[in-house]
Amino acid sequence: MDFVFMLTRNDATVENALDLIEIARPLRLRHIGFKDVGAEASMLRRLTAAIREAGASPWMEVVSTTREAELRSIALARDLGVDLLMGGVHVEEGLRILKGSATRYLPFAGKPSGHPTQLGGSAPEVEAQCRAFATKGCAGVDILAYRATEAEPLDLIAACRRGLSERGAVVVAGSVNSAERVSAIRAAGADAFTIGTAAIDASYAPGAGPLAAQLRAVLEDCRAPL
Repeated sequence: MDFVFMLTRNDATVENALDLIEIARPLRLRHIGFKDVGAEASMLRRLTAAIREAGASPWMEVVSTTREAELRSIALARDLGVDLLMGGVHVEEGLRILKGSATRYLPFAGKPSGHPTQLGGSAPEVEAQCRAFATKGCAGVDILAYRATEAEPLDLIAACRRGLSERGAVVVAGSVNSAERVSAIRAAGADAFTIGTAAIDASYAPGAGPLAAQLRAVLEDCRAPL
C-alpha cells in the first residue's frame, strides 16, 4: 500500500510546504501532495517542481466546493503536470479537461460536502458509482472513508474495491491518523492513503518526535504484517 504525504492541515496547503518537502527529502518518499486551496497557483507550481526534485510523484487534491472553482483547479492540475489528481465531483467535465494530459484522475466517491469535507453516501451507492467511474476511464477513486456520515468507513473502502475490481486504485484520504487505521484500510482493500495533519502536528505517533519521525512511523506501518 502506498503512502501519500500531504503538505496540508485541515484540508488546505500549509504555508511552510516547501520546508516540509526538505524535511521529508531524506526519507525518499514516493508520493507527496497538496490541496488546491491554501496557496496561490504560483506556489503550487513551485511545490510541484520541488516534489519532483525530491524524487517523488506530485499529487493534488481538489477540495473546492463550487463547480467553477473545481474545474479551474482541474485545469490548473493539468497545467502543473501533477501525476495524480484526486477529488472533485464533476467527473465527465474533469475528464474532458484532462484529456491528452499525463495526469490521472481519481474523483471523490460518495457525496462530499463542505470544507473540511464530510462524506455522505451508502456502501451500495459508492460501489455502483465506482463501477461507473471505471467505465468512464478514471484511474481510481478518492474515498474520504473516515469522514463518512452515513456508512461505516471500512464498508465504504470495501465497496470501492468491489466497484473498481482491478480497474483502478482506491485511495483513502482524510483522518487517517493512526497505525490501527492504516492496518484496517489495507485489510479492506485500499491501494494508497494520505496523511497530512496527523504527521505535521506529530499526533500520528505520539511521543515519537516531530515530522521526520512521524513519517518514518507511517512508512514502518505500511510494511507491518497484517
